[in-house]
Amino acid sequence: MAVDELLSKEFEEAGYGGITLTKTPLGAQINLYTMRPGRVIGKRGRAIKDASEKLESKIGLTNPQITVVEIEVPELNPHIMAARVANALERGVHFRRSIFWSLRRIMDSGALGCEIILKGPIRSARARFEKVSEGYIPKAGEPSKRWLRHATIHVKQKRGILGVTVNIIPPDAKFPDKISLKDLPEIEYPEEEVYMPEGVEPDVVEAPIAEEVVQSLEQTEAVVESKTEEVVVVEETIPVQEEPEIKPVEKVEEEVKTEEAKHDEEKKEEN
Repeated sequence: MAVDELLSKEFEEAGYGGITLTKTPLGAQINLYTMRPGRVIGKRGRAIKDASEKLESKIGLTNPQITVVEIEVPELNPHIMAARVANALERGVHFRRSIFWSLRRIMDSGALGCEIILKGPIRSARARFEKVSEGYIPKAGEPSKRWLRHATIHVKQKRGILGVTVNIIPPDAKFPDKISLKDLPEIEYPEEEVYMPEGVEPDVVEAPIAEEVVQSLEQTEAVVESKTEEVVVVEETIPVQEEPEIKPVEKVEEEVKTEEAKHDEEKKEEN
């Protein structure tokens, strides 16, 4: 805990993301997670050497070896997201806006669950808490100890000190109550064998589907041919009306004159 607090204050601007500490006979092995490894190492390794000297002098760790690890997805690291919420509160951003923005960023990065808790004198001198959560968050048991990522950061405000707690479940977490049926093998059931007595043959029901389809096709073809013949016959029997010939005007006048002459001759004969 003391090592975490010292390194978080030392590398706060470098995007500090937590540590893992393992003690060995040769010394203490520390894996330091950060967003900006260059700032942690420093020019010619001065920053990391100063941090190891402080750990030896102040905390009493023997031969601390610090390994810097870059964080690939900062949104899945609770230390970084809690620090972002704290920075937003120090800049005067409304607390609900800051925690909901962080929650949305964490869930969009693929987390299975997230919970952000803000405690302290948020609106007045009386302390209260604001909690937002989404997804699946185990509260007890082996899954919470193994997969739950937890971080808490304190922020100084005018009314007092606020505590920002972030709990994240990574996307690669596996729980005993979540069962997947993807890798199950396919079961092949053997065909049932029917034993018949001697001299008895099983009834084989032939499927007359193909014959019925062929017969229906032949019937439709015959109907289509008969309809085409009827159409042809009807077209042959329809009489074609000839257009009347149009006589010129001179022929019409001659015919009228000849009829008048015949009519005059008939009158003369009668007289």
